[in-house]
Amino acid sequence: MKTSLKLPLVAMLAIFASCENSSKKSASDNSNLSTSNPFLKESTLPYQVPDFNHIKDSDFKPAIEEGMKIHLNEINTIADNTESPTFENTLVAMEKSGQMLTRVNNVFGLLTGANTNDDLQKIKEEIAPKQAAHQDAIYLNAKLFKRIESIYNTRASLNLDPESNKLVEYTYQKFVLAGAKLSEDSKTNLKKLNEQEASLSAKFSNQLLAAAKAGALVTDNVSDLEGLSSGEINAAAQAAKTAKMDGKWLLSLQNTTQQPPLQSLSNRATRQKLFEASWNRAEKSDSNDTRKTIVEIAKIRAEKAKLMGFPNYATWKLQDQMAKTPAAVEAFFAKLVPSATAKAHAEAAEIQSLIDTQKGDFKLEPYDWDYYAEQVRKAKYDLNETEVKPYFELNNVLKNGVFYAATQLYGITFKERTDLPVYHKDVKVFELLDKDSSTIGLFYCDYFKRDNKSGGAWMDNMVGQSKLMGTKPVIFNVCNFTKPAGGQPALISFDDVTTMFHEFGHALHGFFANQEYPTLSGTNVARDFVEFPSQFNEHWAVNPQVFKNYAIHYSTGQPMPQILVDKINKAAKFNQGYALTEVLAAAALDMQWHKLSATEPLQDADKFETAALQKTGLSLSYVPPRYRSSYFLHIWGNGYAAGYYAYLWTEMLDHDAFSWFEENGGLTLANGQRFRDMILSRGNTEDYGKMFRDFRGHDPNIKAMQKYRGLPEK
Repeated sequence: MKTSLKLPLVAMLAIFASCENSSKKSASDNSNLSTSNPFLKESTLPYQVPDFNHIKDSDFKPAIEEGMKIHLNEINTIADNTESPTFENTLVAMEKSGQMLTRVNNVFGLLTGANTNDDLQKIKEEIAPKQAAHQDAIYLNAKLFKRIESIYNTRASLNLDPESNKLVEYTYQKFVLAGAKLSEDSKTNLKKLNEQEASLSAKFSNQLLAAAKAGALVTDNVSDLEGLSSGEINAAAQAAKTAKMDGKWLLSLQNTTQQPPLQSLSNRATRQKLFEASWNRAEKSDSNDTRKTIVEIAKIRAEKAKLMGFPNYATWKLQDQMAKTPAAVEAFFAKLVPSATAKAHAEAAEIQSLIDTQKGDFKLEPYDWDYYAEQVRKAKYDLNETEVKPYFELNNVLKNGVFYAATQLYGITFKERTDLPVYHKDVKVFELLDKDSSTIGLFYCDYFKRDNKSGGAWMDNMVGQSKLMGTKPVIFNVCNFTKPAGGQPALISFDDVTTMFHEFGHALHGFFANQEYPTLSGTNVARDFVEFPSQFNEHWAVNPQVFKNYAIHYSTGQPMPQILVDKINKAAKFNQGYALTEVLAAAALDMQWHKLSATEPLQDADKFETAALQKTGLSLSYVPPRYRSSYFLHIWGNGYAAGYYAYLWTEMLDHDAFSWFEENGGLTLANGQRFRDMILSRGNTEDYGKMFRDFRGHDPNIKAMQKYRGLPEK
């Protein structure tokens, strides 16, 4: 499971992303915004890409504030129009509003996630409540909603094309869900809650970034790192040097509970220290402790739901999702929890047996799992991670794996661009060309971990696709792979390989967008549908034709021996009980936090977490949740509130869809074109259930997922 599709700071305003209304006065007519501000006008670079060479931190705040002012003027002009509301003078006009705000927000969201600093973080916290107020000024505008409602009520007589009709229905729904039908007093209360939540969410993100940085494990004794490869030890030394700790070794924290080095560290005391550094990163009773922040966010969200007439936040949030209700999500969980935890217990017994055989004289703990599971895997499948990594050199995986699979499926090709500015020297840029050599868009990839980068991996747009606006997509992927020491190859794990395929699956969803309106374009879909294309794309990482094209030894140039390939395939279902249970535990925590009612008091974060896991049957001492509540960035900072279940829901979709490929010839241009036409290019233009049924021929079925995970069908 991957951390993906990180939304920009103000993703909720994507509904209004668009081109500037040239009839409006320029920003410089009404503000102190410098005429040299790079966001004032559309970029003149290819595809309207940001000119990072001329963007300064000081440009953001005035550009965001002026962008909001211009956008609100445009919206008020639409709302105050004395002509009868029409699709063109209301919905299309809204789509064309807010270009400057979109420009600056897209870049600001990118940099505050992937290359932030103290100044940007300060701006983020300061601007968050203003962005929330701006959103409310639109969604809670009574005159604007009256126009939208009029169009919605008469849409059957307007003879709109399907996409335009969908835009009417979707916009109306979003306004209603945002509180457009509330009384004026309730709207006032909602605005206050929205501003409070936005401020706390920004605060949480900044606290967590600082907590992760401060929580890194530092040692001055290299023997503590026994078991790591020489390359990993050198990288740890370089990380310490960068942090001005010469002569020491630093293991930085990734966003998940378990940390990659735990698989290799033979010193149990070091494993425990690293695990506890991860587990307690945001619970040290200091300025980076997030517990007070998250319980306040949960309380505010419950109060918002009550204000809008719902028993809890999850019930309100899921209305426009594929699942529709918390009950549907919990019924889905009920099909997985018993078999997942049973498999995890069986795996734990096997690991404990190995510990006992080795005279370990201790009970299995979370920080032991990966280390001994790796030994079990070696014993059962004779598969050693150190044997595998030399065949996965990052650039080769990208070009001869990720890109190659896309070429075989969709006929697209890639050309590296070195003439465009980037925001960090590690970033590479590629142009995508379609089968007919026409241009599709630009792809920026940023794969290496940095202290000023949020954890996990994600995709997003710098420029969105829209026929109305005449824009083609500019998309980026961000990951957190360990950067090798100077002169060394970037050798990655197979899990990292699947991350690359996953995030590029999101990118393909954006690149193949074929929508008129930006609101409905590409990845602007429900949370429990957006992970479908990305997880589906992971399957091609193990396709024999694709695999043999990229699994090449970095120094000898020889392909991976078939005996090693067979070991990887045989081990595919290994440890799936653990892997599924840790994700289910995180998803259950998310749902339990967001099922709290407004009448319940502020929670004790630790006690609530313990009770929630016990209640859902996911309290396994040796299988911690993939994300603890206090560092669950997805739900407190990145828009996945009451939505983390989406990773598992869409896994059901992706396995079921891939089984269609297996039944119909696999990796072919014809099959890829069908998937592109019926799923990847549709955006949010039709019902998700119908979209899936039209492709697969039936409603989503969990059997393919259970088979892939090696779980018994229930």
